[in-house]
Amino acid sequence: MKELTFGTLIAVFEEIFGRGLFWVMVAVAAVITLGYLYVLIRDREVSWKKFLWAQISMPFGAIASVWFVQMMTNSGFRDIGGPIDVIVLLMVAVAGAVGIAILTYTVESLIWPKRDETRHG
Repeated sequence: MKELTFGTLIAVFEEIFGRGLFWVMVAVAAVITLGYLYVLIRDREVSWKKFLWAQISMPFGAIASVWFVQMMTNSGFRDIGGPIDVIVLLMVAVAGAVGIAILTYTVESLIWPKRDETRHG
């Protein structure tokens, strides 16, 4: 593999996860991203309380994503061969952490929408 192209990356991910699971993961990520954008536009501001809970969830997402990739590739930490393997594993952990934070914030905002603070009912 002399060139790293977008098509090559898709082929590698389809090989690792299977074509069906990979595209389901892409679709789920797209739906969560659209939900997040909807919440941000609807609320017009970030709720710092929800943001805190989203940050607290990040280590769980990092661990879960690394575990998931380890299970899908049938490999373990003993199979790490060099610096690039460590970098890829760290990138997976960061992606999982950010993904679960976005999911957590979105779900919290959909379940508990922003209250209208102009009414003092």
